[in-house]
Amino acid sequence: MAKTVLIVEDNALNMKLFGDLLEARGYATLRASEGNDALAIASRTRPDLVLMDIQLPGLSGMEVTRRLKADPALRDIPVVAVTAFALRGDEARILESGCSAYVAKPVSIDRLMDVVDRHAA
Repeated sequence: MAKTVLIVEDNALNMKLFGDLLEARGYATLRASEGNDALAIASRTRPDLVLMDIQLPGLSGMEVTRRLKADPALRDIPVVAVTAFALRGDEARILESGCSAYVAKPVSIDRLMDVVDRHAA
């Protein structure tokens, strides 16, 4: 059975790109464009991995990650941050929020897929 990845991304072009890449690689995808939807979908489906944009309308990706990690039923789901935040200290703050890995935008497709394959296993 295919692993399921929840893509949390508010940019439609990035959402399509990530979805197409993952589906071409054999992953099933779920999609959310804002934090509260992501929490609801994760609670309902328990995906194998979450790709999390950090800059989201409403709840930030870091806050969504904190809430996922605070929920005993969801805390073991790996969360990979995919973000344009690339200043000194951003990666550390993002990882401290509970993310398992960090991929900077613009993404390297090879790096993104390597990180997804490693963390969705």
